[in-house]
Amino acid sequence: MDAASPSLPPAVTKAEADALARILPRYVRPLPRYTSYPTAPVWSDAFGSSAYRDALARVAGDVSVYVHVPFCRSLCHFCACNRIITRDPALPERYLEDLEREVARVHRLLAAGAGSGAAQVHLGGGTPTHLSPAGLERLMRIVDDAFAIRSDAEVSIEVDPRVTTPDHVQAIAACGFDRVSLGVQDFDARVQQAIHRIQSVALTAELVDALRAVGISSVGFDLIYGLPFQTRSSLERTLDAVLDIAPDRIALYAYAHVTWVAKQQRGFERHDLPTPGERLTLMLGAIRRLLEAGYVHVGLDHFARPDDALARARNEGSLHRNFMGYTTRAGLDLVGFGPSAISEVGGAYAQNERTLEGWGGALARGGLATLRGHLRSEDDEQRHFVIERILCHGSVDASAFTERFGRRFANRFSDELEVLAAMEEDGLLATTADGSFSLSLAGRLLARNVASVFDAYLPPDAAADGAPRFSQSV
Repeated sequence: MDAASPSLPPAVTKAEADALARILPRYVRPLPRYTSYPTAPVWSDAFGSSAYRDALARVAGDVSVYVHVPFCRSLCHFCACNRIITRDPALPERYLEDLEREVARVHRLLAAGAGSGAAQVHLGGGTPTHLSPAGLERLMRIVDDAFAIRSDAEVSIEVDPRVTTPDHVQAIAACGFDRVSLGVQDFDARVQQAIHRIQSVALTAELVDALRAVGISSVGFDLIYGLPFQTRSSLERTLDAVLDIAPDRIALYAYAHVTWVAKQQRGFERHDLPTPGERLTLMLGAIRRLLEAGYVHVGLDHFARPDDALARARNEGSLHRNFMGYTTRAGLDLVGFGPSAISEVGGAYAQNERTLEGWGGALARGGLATLRGHLRSEDDEQRHFVIERILCHGSVDASAFTERFGRRFANRFSDELEVLAAMEEDGLLATTADGSFSLSLAGRLLARNVASVFDAYLPPDAAADGAPRFSQSV
């Protein structure tokens, strides 16, 4: 049960959609996305460079490498990521020099024999293809010189079709990338104008064709529902275009209206943001289209073709979730580089300084750029185990928990199982006598809500001090 839950049905019937529409409004609340547990608001600046060094010394074996490239040419108004809007060629050059210093320094601190190979490499942003093709190749040499990227490694990159040139495509192929994720969001002209991201279907399709022509095995699209001026008919037209291009993976994100992080989003409040009810309609309609088109629901907001590595990992029980989102290989320590990058190593989380100046300055002074972090306790480890299985497998096997931690699951989480009973009545999950449970279609879509039951740090209103911290769950 824990290792390989069955895939979702190929389509959502009208009765299922109606049932979901009745249930979902009761579960819409601000919640973490659980790319970590405990989540980032829990972390402390008391966890500094010394604690990160200790965590690195506990790393064993191959690693996963994440590099944050913070640069973008222009500001997308929906975006709340850490990014630097610039066209100054000197900044990427300085960034690469600091990155080379950080990669070498961190690699030296790993335990003897650890980090001998990178089994995964992911470049995120920002916009990694904001770097020139030569800069992209230099970045990958920096990583490979330190971590020796394995021949069978999963090597992925996020790109913006508006700045990705034919020379970038050749560099992507030469660097050994096998998976490329394209920002799309929405193809409707009015929506694109509102979010300050003009990107045609033709431009996107041409880039996908070019990537496939050089042998990229998996192309993914990022879509967003809940954007200003978005309607059911406009999103249907976007999906028509997306399905014609036929990407291998699709991430269908809910627009996160987090104006306390992204001040430029405040302008959306003067536009026509969909109502909560309309957001649900947009989500359910899009999910139905994707499932009917043959995509498998991998988890939360991710879909993939049945033969894609992500879908296979879901079925084989090897799916993992971290700050890169869903990945195909579990059990790897994640080492992050660049401003705001997060590492998950040796049972701890460590986040770098967020600004280019703060990150580079710390490295120039001969140290690490650690801003904050958290060392997981035994209680954290147990809850992390459960939450990851909810998000990655859609189920929790009580016997697997007992085997791992030596405690009966039903006794350990008796209070949480009482809360789940109400969710079971709503059809989100089904439990067995020993406390094991598996999620339904609705439960998988609301996996953040189910996971939050096991979050010991989350106050009932998700913001004990009155300050907002998380985006809406739907």
